[in-house]
Amino acid sequence: MLVFTILASALAPGLSLLTYFYLKDKYDQEPLHMVLRMFLFGFLIVIPVLIIQKGMLNWFGGIMFIEPVFISGGVEEFLKWFVLFHLIYNHVEFDEPYDSILYSAAISLGFASAENILYAWYSQGAFAPMMIRAMLPVSGHAMFGVIMGYYLGRAKFSKGSLSRRFLLMSLLIPWAYHALYDLILNTFKNSWLWFIVPMMVLLWYGAMGKIARANNRSPFRMIHKDEEVKT
Repeated sequence: MLVFTILASALAPGLSLLTYFYLKDKYDQEPLHMVLRMFLFGFLIVIPVLIIQKGMLNWFGGIMFIEPVFISGGVEEFLKWFVLFHLIYNHVEFDEPYDSILYSAAISLGFASAENILYAWYSQGAFAPMMIRAMLPVSGHAMFGVIMGYYLGRAKFSKGSLSRRFLLMSLLIPWAYHALYDLILNTFKNSWLWFIVPMMVLLWYGAMGKIARANNRSPFRMIHKDEEVKT
């Protein structure tokens, strides 16, 4: 019973947010099996992330800014971006700008859910810590995923140097936000909540704008409007 409670409390926030982002796909919903596949990949990359982070901590641990910027934010966002780029960027199902937001959110939430299970097992599924993790780390990973997916979508549907610039931004901007998040936690040991909460509000506000803009750029938007007029 305890195992079920821990798994449920750990997976619920990630799956709830994934459902939310899935329903935000207004014009051409993605195959559910593809979305769940990316969620699973996010879940599985926790293993190489932990191995790489352990090795980097042995080499560089204790050096100011190295852990939050490179070991935590850098490794996690790069591996999520790497999997997303190689599995989704040229996939036939990636046919509108919002798709990469959904797939990126899926891989990020899979990763966050795996982290949550490890944390829940350690804390025995205590209610207060799991609520905080649902509102902050899990939500944070989702926001980093939305940002990554938004710029990956811009890259996919742009050309030349502009496409390459957006592709670079799809890695560097979520990495920067993740590093800032971890820097706040590491620097403000007792007052981090006063900085993290406003940051999360701003990230959510920005994410909603990116979701709306991505949907507005959908090539299926006019088809959808034509169908509404005919009916």
